[in-house]
Amino acid sequence: MVLSFDRWVGKVAIVTGASSGIGAAIAEQLVGKGLKVVGLARRKDRLDQLAQKWNGKKGKLYPLKTDVSKEEDILNAFKWVKDNLGPVHILINNAGILKIGSLGEGDSKIWENIFKVNVLGLCIATREAVKDMKANNIDGHIIQINSIAGHQIPSFPGLNVYPASKYAVTALAETLRLELNSAKSKIKITSISPGAVSTEIASGNEDFKDILENLVKEKLILDAEDIADSVVYALSTPLTSRSKN
Repeated sequence: MVLSFDRWVGKVAIVTGASSGIGAAIAEQLVGKGLKVVGLARRKDRLDQLAQKWNGKKGKLYPLKTDVSKEEDILNAFKWVKDNLGPVHILINNAGILKIGSLGEGDSKIWENIFKVNVLGLCIATREAVKDMKANNIDGHIIQINSIAGHQIPSFPGLNVYPASKYAVTALAETLRLELNSAKSKIKITSISPGAVSTEIASGNEDFKDILENLVKEKLILDAEDIADSVVYALSTPLTSRSKN
């Protein structure tokens, strides 16, 4: 199999949750390879800092303040991309949250927010990307940043509804794959399921502190750059002979 990233140079990629961790690592690699990367996140100041830091690279980061738990924000972001940059070729659904808690005594507001970000926001962004790709006859690529927790429940305390949200991502990726195949679409869908990654989603939870420190000590944890590498690999795989982009 011949790998090549050349076809994406100069194209538009949207990365959700791009202000830190995996999202920032993915955005940095794509900017470095010459893409127009639209970074979506709530922390616009962090995005602005990254855009300035990466100024001079082959591509460019376009920061957009976006809360993916809000449909209106996502729709506005896609409209801005359409009006200012053109069709979307790549969507990386990376935004995700994890809040410690229990199912037996959980907070329904926390549950709701986890599903809004990890599942509904992903669904809405995916829908908008597919619509845009179809409207512009583009055989694009959608990548869902999933988790090993979307395939097997880890024996960590307090994961709450996080594994359930990631199981949903697994089902959604496969459902979309079958849907696109049925329509004879050449849009590609990839689901990437890392194990533990050293990012804010883990380090920001005090209950995970000891677990995280042990994983680092035993070298059983991935870096955000490892996931970015896997995204670049997936995007470099061959398209079909019918590709339009």
